[in-house]
Amino acid sequence: MDSTTKKLDDELSALASDPNYQATLNQLKEGAYLTNRHREIAFWNHAAEEMTGFPAVEVIGKHCFDSVLTHIDKKGRSLCKGQCPLARAMKEDKESQCDIFLHHKDGHRLPVSVRVTPLKNRTADIIGAVEIFADISPSEALQFRIRELEQMAYLDELTQLASRRFVEIEAERRVAELERYPGTLGILFIDIDKFKTTNDEHGHDTGDEILKMVAHTLLRNARPFDIYGRWGGEEFVGLIKNVNMPELKEIGERCRMLIGASYLVRDEQRISATVSIGIAMARKGETFKEALTRADEMLYESKRQGRNRVTIESTKS
Repeated sequence: MDSTTKKLDDELSALASDPNYQATLNQLKEGAYLTNRHREIAFWNHAAEEMTGFPAVEVIGKHCFDSVLTHIDKKGRSLCKGQCPLARAMKEDKESQCDIFLHHKDGHRLPVSVRVTPLKNRTADIIGAVEIFADISPSEALQFRIRELEQMAYLDELTQLASRRFVEIEAERRVAELERYPGTLGILFIDIDKFKTTNDEHGHDTGDEILKMVAHTLLRNARPFDIYGRWGGEEFVGLIKNVNMPELKEIGERCRMLIGASYLVRDEQRISATVSIGIAMARKGETFKEALTRADEMLYESKRQGRNRVTIESTKS
């Protein structure tokens, strides 16, 4: 390390250690962290700990791409190499903003709005950057729904999703509404690929963590008026209101991508999962069971075609 680089890194470290600066960042409701020019984390505020599940002691000194946040965009592309908002802000010497998905310590993907600002010393040299991120999932609506399900004893305890019984009741109600009111109801039937293999290789405790990781990814990225529930074992069902088939397929593909980009870290090893999804639109005059059977047929087609894919009724693509 040359003397200039060391000087700039030392200046960033001094800023990150300043009690007044730390106090200011810790007062924020948004997550915030500082890095040097090499994206090595020097400070991690309280909100970042709460939002990501990573305590400061586990991340300070690491790079943001070292199995910490590992940002991806809405297409599932990794932003850690070449498109990193931090790297871009420092390279272009200007603020960078975007909506992305970060990795939570529990494994799931969390949608956040990110703002990155370069940090400079008194001679206008860039010494690092500060990233501030805000949770943009419908958190209040989700928490209200969880409390409501708890009160009605319709909550799946492990995954914090709606139970199968609640999905059945709500689905029949929504299917009946199609006879009286305009609107549509889409159904996602989701199954974790090779889940038995995961249990056999890593144990049932890790299998439970995978189930929670998938469930939390679905929950954190759901619209407030849609419902995801655990159907049984490693199967999940989504009830998606007022969408057409292209929109429903887009939602299914986003779920598939985000789950595939989620991971647990155990003994420095990443453990991930993929899902296969079948999609159907409920039809007037049919029961939920009939609609779900068609979604199940599409799920089987996804499995038959190699897993980790979404299949819809019309194109089986």
